[in-house]
Amino acid sequence: MTDKLLEFIDRHDSFVLTTHDPADADGIGTQMVMACILRDRGKRFRIINASPVPENFLFMDGSGIIEELDRDAPPERAAMIIVDTADENHMGQMRELIGDSREVFVIDHHEPRPDNTLNGIYDATAASTCELAVELAQAAGAAIDPLAAFAAYVGIVYDTGFFAFPKVGQRTFRAALELVRLGANPGEAYRRLCENVPARALLLQRKAFSGLTLHCGNRVALQVLRREDFAEVDAQSGDTDGFVNFPLKTRDILISIFIKETPEGKVCGSLRSKGELNMAKIARELGGGGHVNASGFRSTLDIDQTISKTLAKIAEYMEAQ
Repeated sequence: MTDKLLEFIDRHDSFVLTTHDPADADGIGTQMVMACILRDRGKRFRIINASPVPENFLFMDGSGIIEELDRDAPPERAAMIIVDTADENHMGQMRELIGDSREVFVIDHHEPRPDNTLNGIYDATAASTCELAVELAQAAGAAIDPLAAFAAYVGIVYDTGFFAFPKVGQRTFRAALELVRLGANPGEAYRRLCENVPARALLLQRKAFSGLTLHCGNRVALQVLRREDFAEVDAQSGDTDGFVNFPLKTRDILISIFIKETPEGKVCGSLRSKGELNMAKIARELGGGGHVNASGFRSTLDIDQTISKTLAKIAEYMEAQ
């Protein structure tokens, strides 16, 4: 696995590191670790994402090296490393650079779509892409600096629900322990992720929770936020991070659905479940993907049509269980 990555790196002198749009903690943390590997091998690189780092993850870019794509001044032709996704549709405007790249390589812990043609390392048994990146860095003998170690630790705990999700195993804890040894502070990671939201996020969560409805014999919870909800509290799309997880604290709720119409007018959904209820299957049918217990999608329908279609898919799935 590591040999495949190093062979790719050794074929090129300059690289662009990117991830899905918007970036999340797992994508950012992986970018930071991959930067360490490239730096260790004497390569030139830039970290460029389609949009700015979301406000709630800005703390992860301790050295301020993540750039937003400037379409008027695109980067020089380089090899591209895409992390935490293999779906071009989730990359925003960065997808436009794929065809002009010298070569493309993916590092991801999601199951690739059946029509995926991008070369890379795919390991769906990894609990996070950061976990996978740490293993690659160790195997390559590359030093992970303290800032990258902290970012990668944040990525791991973010994508595993602080080590609570089903894919967490010995390798997850080994990677986390190595990052703590390198300087990552678990308490600081928790504070930054869980005790650092602006007041507007709390007001937005109240709106989402006040409209919560139950379906399928009270086994499915639905929360919805519309464009005007964001406007009323002057909130941003990223302020909803974690909203979908809250209903699962109730023992009767097996599936949580969160659908939002962002301030920019885009409609997207998040699906979470307990046990073996496969949300990745539902998300793929809705144009997205992800993991068994945590998946998402972007919709080309309006928000009401998206709600109806999602609930119908979920109800059909639950009836078959």
